[in-house]
Amino acid sequence: MTKSQTDVVRAALEILDERGAEAVSMRAIAQKLDVRMNTVLWHVKTKARLEELMADAIVAGVSLDGLPEDWRDRAAEIARRYRQALLAHRDGAAVVAGTYAAEPATLDTAEALVAALLDGGLSARDAAWTCWSVIYFILGLAQEEQALPHGSGDLAVGERPSLERVLPFLAEESFDARFEFGIAKLLAR
Repeated sequence: MTKSQTDVVRAALEILDERGAEAVSMRAIAQKLDVRMNTVLWHVKTKARLEELMADAIVAGVSLDGLPEDWRDRAAEIARRYRQALLAHRDGAAVVAGTYAAEPATLDTAEALVAALLDGGLSARDAAWTCWSVIYFILGLAQEEQALPHGSGDLAVGERPSLERVLPFLAEESFDARFEFGIAKLLAR
């Protein structure tokens, strides 16, 4: 059976979900698809290109349907859906953060977020920079959430009075609440 670029990316995402980002390789994909490595390389050319296609496939999980009318609610909902798309794949945030994928799903999501910000009256520069800030915040928080071993609330800060004072909040694994707090701050005007 002939394989396509879509088949290669789907196999790569299956390997990602089963074994993590470190396990994704051209050889592993070829084995999963039961094809020669040349077939995989024909469709994706390089590991960097494969990662771009994987990142875009992950971001394609962001539904842009049924978004709220209010610009702030719409931007926050896009951010929530973006985070969920990253968390839907093991190491999903690390894959997306490690690329600059100017691909259809990534561009469509950025278009929707920027449109919401422009609808809120932000200048072109502020809309662009707020879009980057929102995406970077989501990527960083999702990477932490995916990398943090559960039950690792034993953070030692030593003799640092300010950190000791806020330690109960630093050690919390309340990623949903931290996400909502951060998005509200980024979208405040």
